[in-house]
Amino acid sequence: MHAVFTLREDRFFLMLAVLIGVFSGLAVVCFRLAIEWTQITLLGPSLSPSFPRVVLAPAIAGIVVALLAIHVFPRVRGSGVNQIKAAMYISDGYVPFTTVIGKFIACALAIGSGQSLGPEDPSLQMGAGIASLIGRSLRLSQEKLRLIAPVGAAAGLAAAFNAPISAVLFVIEEVIGTWSAGVLGAIVLAAVSSVVTMRAFLGPESLFRVPPFRLAGPGEVLAYAALGVAGGAASLVLLKWIVYARPKMQALPRWTEYFQPAAAGLLIGLIGVRFPQVMGAGYAIVDQALHGQFVWQLLLLLAALKLLATGFSFLSGTPGGLFAPTIFVGAMLGGAVGSIEHHFFPSLTATIGTFALVGIGTLFAGFLRTPITSVFMVIELSGNYTAILPVIISTMIAYGISRAYQKVPLFDLLARQDGLVLPSIEERREMTSFVVEDAMRTGGVLVAEPGEHIVEVAKRAEANPEAALLLRMRPGEWWLLDREDVMRLAPDAARTTTPIHAKSKGPVPYLFRDQSLAEALQVMGDWPVLPVASRADLGKLEGILTLADTLHAFRKTPKEE
Repeated sequence: MHAVFTLREDRFFLMLAVLIGVFSGLAVVCFRLAIEWTQITLLGPSLSPSFPRVVLAPAIAGIVVALLAIHVFPRVRGSGVNQIKAAMYISDGYVPFTTVIGKFIACALAIGSGQSLGPEDPSLQMGAGIASLIGRSLRLSQEKLRLIAPVGAAAGLAAAFNAPISAVLFVIEEVIGTWSAGVLGAIVLAAVSSVVTMRAFLGPESLFRVPPFRLAGPGEVLAYAALGVAGGAASLVLLKWIVYARPKMQALPRWTEYFQPAAAGLLIGLIGVRFPQVMGAGYAIVDQALHGQFVWQLLLLLAALKLLATGFSFLSGTPGGLFAPTIFVGAMLGGAVGSIEHHFFPSLTATIGTFALVGIGTLFAGFLRTPITSVFMVIELSGNYTAILPVIISTMIAYGISRAYQKVPLFDLLARQDGLVLPSIEERREMTSFVVEDAMRTGGVLVAEPGEHIVEVAKRAEANPEAALLLRMRPGEWWLLDREDVMRLAPDAARTTTPIHAKSKGPVPYLFRDQSLAEALQVMGDWPVLPVASRADLGKLEGILTLADTLHAFRKTPKEE
């Protein structure tokens, strides 16, 4: 009965994922419209807002955002990614719906007024909050409630990005860290249904009009490698700044929290007087960079100013996401590197927009440390798998530089600074996975055949008193022999007495050398010894595994290895 109920709940969970996707998609549509309305109301419809608006709007909005975050919606601070991880690993999937409302209002006000933040991460948290509310209302089991937050997160992020594959990969790569079939199906359904819903209202167009991509020859690979180095360096600048400055900002007197978002808004407004491109999410500016509409000097300046503005906004505690600023800086930096390389190497056929596109994934991988998501995000945005080689080269270089000089990833660092101990998905990826081969022994076992005389078996057992005794009944079927019974039967054994007549236990489960030790522990149960068979020949014994060997492998230090 329990199995039937579980199966029904699993199917219901998949159907529920579609509903979560629809509601999350609707929420993201309203959120994007709210940001645009706020931007037009506060900054005006012009691409170059007037001086009073561009300076005062983000400062005054910052005061309102601070009041909301301190007195009305205390959970809205941050980007939203760690909040979802905390909900999953600490609160059993609980995300208060008031957080969804607060995130919607505060982020729409902050981003619309010009703070250098984006809507993707807040959309992720709003989707998780909607999913959590639905799950609690339907009284799902604790296991499903814990998984429903990342399902909603994928739906919210997919609608915000208009990129379902990237959203699924990010949630798995950064939030869950596992490819469990049950949760993967729900995440995919939620992401796809949210994008379909969003496109029904806002159209199928992607965030950017991506130019055609073409890779002419292997010589251009070096150009993208240089972009990877530049992207890794830029990622470190922003990471190191946050590492250094965030604890100092948190140590300031509590009353300063009322003015920190306003101060950040004022500084960004002063930058925006001359360079309004750095204000807000900056999607339109990224689109222009992808079509080569800026010279390299301006591209570099915009990248540097966006890094500065993003640091101001994020360090002030203003709620909002880091995805859009990362995309902006990556596009500007990529376009600048491409322009410079074109100047020195006119034979390069890749356009400036192509470098800007690859730069998006490069900085994403270096700063947010999600390399798989970064590669597929560029492919999904461009719709062209030709980009995969340069993107992999550039992103992996940036990722490697970031890892080498900043050991703790951004989201792990933020969690530790906030006093939370959340699982590090990157550390999980890098953990050594012990397999049976690491623990098994190739000696210490005697194999008997069904027709072998028991006296011969006893002689071999007496010569190897510590060896385990296995009986090979047939290929793929092994039995454990009782040593004491073999020795008891041997002195008076008739010619027809074989190991089968001894007390034995079986058939014994067998393992393969490439199986994980976690799997081996599940199979081992009460068996003192497990045979390790060959995948090519189940009758061939490659070794044995004992519980003591398994525990010793887990206790090994690198020095012992």
